[in-house]
Amino acid sequence: MSKRIYLFAPIFLVFCILFSFLSPMIITSENISQKVFRLHILANSDSTEDQNLKLNVRDYVLQKSASIFENADSLEQAIEKANSNIDEIEKYAKQAIEKLGYDYPVSVKVDKEYFDTRTYDNFYMPAGVYNCLKIIIGEGKGHNWWCVMYPSVCLSGCTDDFDSVLTDEEKEFITSSKFVPRFKIVEFYEYVKYKISEA
Repeated sequence: MSKRIYLFAPIFLVFCILFSFLSPMIITSENISQKVFRLHILANSDSTEDQNLKLNVRDYVLQKSASIFENADSLEQAIEKANSNIDEIEKYAKQAIEKLGYDYPVSVKVDKEYFDTRTYDNFYMPAGVYNCLKIIIGEGKGHNWWCVMYPSVCLSGCTDDFDSVLTDEEKEFITSSKFVPRFKIVEFYEYVKYKISEA
C-alpha cells in the first residue's frame, strides 16, 4: 500500500497544483455558462444537402424569431420567451424545411446540455453546461451549428452585446487568444464533472 501511495503522490501533487492554477479559469468559465443562452441546431445528416438545409433553417429561424428575444433583459427572460414561443419557433423551422422541398420532422425544445469549447468568428465559448434552444432536424445525426441567442450575438455578430451581461474579465476571457491553450484542460475538467453529474 505504501508503495502505491509513493507512486501516486507526485501525480496527485501535480494535479492539485494544476487545479489551483486553473481554478480562476474554471470559475470564469462556469460563470459565463450561467449567463448566456445558446442556439443549437442539429442537421439530419452530414450530407451536403442536409448541411445546407440546416443553414437555411438557421437563417430563417433567426430572422423570424428576432422579435421574440429582442427585449430579453436576462437569461431567465430569454429562457421564458423561448419556452412560451416554442410552437412558433417550431413553425418557422418547419416552414424553412418545407420551402426547400423536404419533409423532415423537426423538434424544438429548451434544454440544458454540455458543449465542448467552441470558436465563433471573433470569440470563444468555453466548455460547460449551457441553457440552449435546441432544434433537431430529422434524425439530428449531422454536424451541428450553434451561436449565442442571449445576449443577441447571433443576430448582431458583435461581441459588444456581451457588455451588458459579462464582466470585463469574462469578456476578455472569451475574446483573447491568450487563454486558448488552457481551454482544453478546462474542457477536460468540465467534461468529467458533467459525466459524474449524469451518472
